[in-house]
Amino acid sequence: MNASSVETVTEITDDLVEAFRLLMPQLSPNTAPPNKAELTAILHSGCTTLLVARDCQGKIIGTLALAIFRTPTGIHSWIEDVVVDEAARGQGIGKALTQSAITLAKEKGAKSVNLTSHPRRQAANRLYQRMGFQQRETNVYILHLTK
Repeated sequence: MNASSVETVTEITDDLVEAFRLLMPQLSPNTAPPNKAELTAILHSGCTTLLVARDCQGKIIGTLALAIFRTPTGIHSWIEDVVVDEAARGQGIGKALTQSAITLAKEKGAKSVNLTSHPRRQAANRLYQRMGFQQRETNVYILHLTK
């Protein structure tokens, strides 16, 4: 892996905002990247941890969000919005981010880690399967809320 580190975001910096500006369109081209205020709200939400992977020069080349929350059935964890810069893919960065999220989820008392991945993201789906994630037999629904 060319990333020198995976770290938990503890403050919102200009380089973090810029990284999200560059990385989010690679994940979801039709969604605007979060601005500084939105990233600050995520950081202070209490249930979401942002992880970043940096290359040897300190540039952010990947991100992941880990949501951990309690419901009546226990502590749940979800990995969301995993993206690695196109130029850095295939170097183990997605795996390092995901493994760091799994470790954090265990530390917080979660019994499992959930994620979804679009079928067209074939490399990501292979990675998750190699890491031991199993496809669930469930229906995932969405209700789009209008403003």
